[in-house]
Amino acid sequence: MKLQHLPNTATVEEAVAVMREHGHVIIDDLVPVSVVDQILADMQPYIEVTPFSENEWFGNGSQRIGNLIARSETGRDLVMNPLVLGVVKGVLSHSPLVQLGATEMISLRSGCPAQYIHQDELTFDSFPFPDDYVVSCNTLWAVTDFTEENGATRVVPGSHARPRAEYTMEDTLPAEMTRGSVMIFTSKLWHAGGSNQSQEVRRAQAINYCVGWVRQEENQFLACPQDIARTLPDDLLKLMGYQIGFGYGHAGAQADPLEALRQG
Repeated sequence: MKLQHLPNTATVEEAVAVMREHGHVIIDDLVPVSVVDQILADMQPYIEVTPFSENEWFGNGSQRIGNLIARSETGRDLVMNPLVLGVVKGVLSHSPLVQLGATEMISLRSGCPAQYIHQDELTFDSFPFPDDYVVSCNTLWAVTDFTEENGATRVVPGSHARPRAEYTMEDTLPAEMTRGSVMIFTSKLWHAGGSNQSQEVRRAQAINYCVGWVRQEENQFLACPQDIARTLPDDLLKLMGYQIGFGYGHAGAQADPLEALRQG
């Protein structure tokens, strides 16, 4: 098997079809290199002071930096990318609301070992979601080139549609892609951060989305201070969680959270 690539001219419908069949799709060169250069520059002050983890689950030798919306105006454009957002909403169309789950820049230093092979739906207290229920749809934007040598994310092709199993690295393929490309994948897909055997740091901007009724991985109401949130457009704020679902998400007495934010 091989990993699925589409050009940046692909339609939402084409990408959703690939996602449903394969659990992932890589859109090559979706944004110019200048976009990821700017995000990297915006996040540089936090890169310099954030330690690399010694936690095996999160990737021993990995660095994770959040709060993208508050810290990078250009990063907001990735969150709202029309093709990605269209694919995410198509894959999660069983939910009336889709929300932003997390924004993490994930970096693997030289020598970083491979991560555990896992499904991202385990985030939600390892709840046993039905086989046909996708709770989240995640993205990895290549801030640096992704190569097998530098620890490109490893994917078990077709694993989103198979029963739980004990996978090994021999079952995986590297999601190699160029800077500005993005891999979109469902929370059912088994994958892991690769082992960085190069002399460079491999960087990705992870932006995750989930159905509206689960708790966000990254609390957007704290990750983005209200003084910044008040300057953001309504469509981004709604994606961050400033919207009402079926009885949840209001600001008290069914008050619209957007109005509450603007009036605060």
